[in-house]
Amino acid sequence: MSGLDRVRLQLDRVRAAVGEIDPVFLDTPALPCAPLGRALGCSVTLKVETLNPVRSFKGRGTETVAALARNNGVARMVCASAGNLGQALAYSGARRGLRVTVVAARTANPLKLRQIAAFGADVRLDGEDIEDARLLAREIAQADGAYLVEDSLDLATCEGAATIGLEIARDDPGLDVVLVAVGGGALASGVGYAVRSLAEHVEVIGIQPAGAPAMALSWRQGTVVETDRIETIADGVAGRCPIPEVLDDLLVLLDDVVLVREDSIKAGMRALHEHAGLVVEPSAALGIAAVLEQPERFAGRQVTTILCGSNVDPADFARWVLEPATRDDG
Repeated sequence: MSGLDRVRLQLDRVRAAVGEIDPVFLDTPALPCAPLGRALGCSVTLKVETLNPVRSFKGRGTETVAALARNNGVARMVCASAGNLGQALAYSGARRGLRVTVVAARTANPLKLRQIAAFGADVRLDGEDIEDARLLAREIAQADGAYLVEDSLDLATCEGAATIGLEIARDDPGLDVVLVAVGGGALASGVGYAVRSLAEHVEVIGIQPAGAPAMALSWRQGTVVETDRIETIADGVAGRCPIPEVLDDLLVLLDDVVLVREDSIKAGMRALHEHAGLVVEPSAALGIAAVLEQPERFAGRQVTTILCGSNVDPADFARWVLEPATRDDG
């Protein structure tokens, strides 16, 4: 428990968040996958966060945020998103009669943008990446008096995500290590906090793409490191400017943050499709990519990885996963 009093999260609030979250997001499957484990050389459990209306874990956080906003008399919310947060906030806002504006970069995934609009949110496009979109979201909030939801900085997004950690700690007492994707840090800080609180023997490792390494570099140096560009297919975890408060939490909660290559991310997606029959977006394959790159580190251990989203364009999935598999079979 040492050091947990230094982070922003609180266990009583995490437990209270469970009651605010639509049950459709809760008690997600934790599937032992023996075929994948045999291929990787370790015991693998897949915590599947994709079988819900927004097909990602983000609904846990936005349900928590939207409940607080509604209780405080908020009528309108705004966020910047690469896609998954926007869908989730649109869903949670609609449940509570709140208007939602989502700002995304002009380069954002078209599938995710269509789904945000389908949930009833107003979609605004601006800039070349998520950091540009964040600037416009802040401007809209200031100009219109909307409630700004800043993923990972807004503590409710972290504590909502932490409910995943409650379930992992409850369901798998023999667990050795949790592999969690790191973008802005809500998932990693939430899961890390809950697991640290309830199963402190478990190693918690964050994973980032080498093409979007800002938080990993920051964690290693103990101070915020911003990067100039983003070069990864894992759009759900692609950022350039870590949030200092989130970094402070992750410095306490994570045992390590590792970087994985793009070809390993695609190989992870293929492995999940081949051995588990699952379609996931690149961000969800980061944990498998880490095992593929460092098999000796995880050999014989009991590993859980969180499949955080499945919002992937079918054409992209075919190009990254199906077509290479067909060539390999040939």
